[in-house]
Amino acid sequence: MSLFNDIPPPLSPHPEKSVQAEIHESSQSGSIYTDLDEEMIQNRAYSQPQSTNQASSRKRSSTDNISQITDGNAKQMKLSNLGFLAVVRGYVAERKGERDEMQDAHVLLDDCSKDFEQLTPKVSRVSYYAVFDGHGGRRASQHASNRLHVHLAQKLPKGTVNNFDKEMKRQILESFKALDEEFLKEASKHKPVWKDGSTACCVLILNDTLYITNLGDSKAILCRYQSEHKHHISILLSKDHNPSNYEERMRIQKAGGTVREGRVLGILEVSRSIGDGQYKRCGVISVPEVKRCILTNDDRFILIACDGLWKVFNAEQAIQFVLQVLQDNNIRPPEGSNKSMETYRFETACNKLASEAVRKGSADNVTVILVSINKL
Repeated sequence: MSLFNDIPPPLSPHPEKSVQAEIHESSQSGSIYTDLDEEMIQNRAYSQPQSTNQASSRKRSSTDNISQITDGNAKQMKLSNLGFLAVVRGYVAERKGERDEMQDAHVLLDDCSKDFEQLTPKVSRVSYYAVFDGHGGRRASQHASNRLHVHLAQKLPKGTVNNFDKEMKRQILESFKALDEEFLKEASKHKPVWKDGSTACCVLILNDTLYITNLGDSKAILCRYQSEHKHHISILLSKDHNPSNYEERMRIQKAGGTVREGRVLGILEVSRSIGDGQYKRCGVISVPEVKRCILTNDDRFILIACDGLWKVFNAEQAIQFVLQVLQDNNIRPPEGSNKSMETYRFETACNKLASEAVRKGSADNVTVILVSINKL
């Protein structure tokens, strides 16, 4: 049984160069992961999220390279880094759009290893990037941006753990549960009760393993170079949660809620969120989708953005837009700047993409995070 909906990397051309951190798993037969073959990653990579319609007046409230080594009854799992530790750096751009208030929040932590120093397996780098798209106010998104990584640091497995992967996912889910309960408790203290809610799309990087968690309709995309075809592809790392989805709709209806015009009770356009206390009794939940992906030598950058971007861009369009900026030799740091060419171009790409979303008619808040990926 698979614990994560993993995104598999291409087969490593140099498996002997893998740098591995040991993870001990309790003795059991069979893998806890369901392997996805190369054909499946090709199909997934080319699938594009559909563009959404014009903004509404209310906010749309691999198999990773885990190799198994059997030694008698004991089984040891090793987490592959494919021979390198990627250097990652985050960039962000925000636009209020036509909204009266900026309700998005974000987090960029290129290196938060000290906060996770007791995490097992021993890791040499922990990074964390997140976009929180608020609706009905900015308090839920701000609370999530301030507190989610704190909960993760407190709850993720420490010391010797028999089944790291199972415990990792369990504690990610527990962190989201604690975050939601914490905000709802605070919201209930106020009169009138706060009705704010927020999506969440987070990428936690342990060494070169991505753990992607999301609630709602913000998205994370990976840009990967496909050497056999000599072009870049976009890999969708997250899954939208909207009431139109069959499983989401069934859960809402079983809880006594209704879905009208693709919205919970005809109002809220997401079926999972932080906050939104008035909708929790109607089947809206705070359980995130959790996926995992191993970075490869062919990965260029990660794009995380709220639906203000995805209303006017699909994944492929957004990736190509960024690549055009990164490859534009006319874009250079101004004379006297101490910024590197890469830093300046990623900053420019981030700002241009957010501005272009507004220019193309996205009336919503727009937040764009780019995470550059380089070989050390």
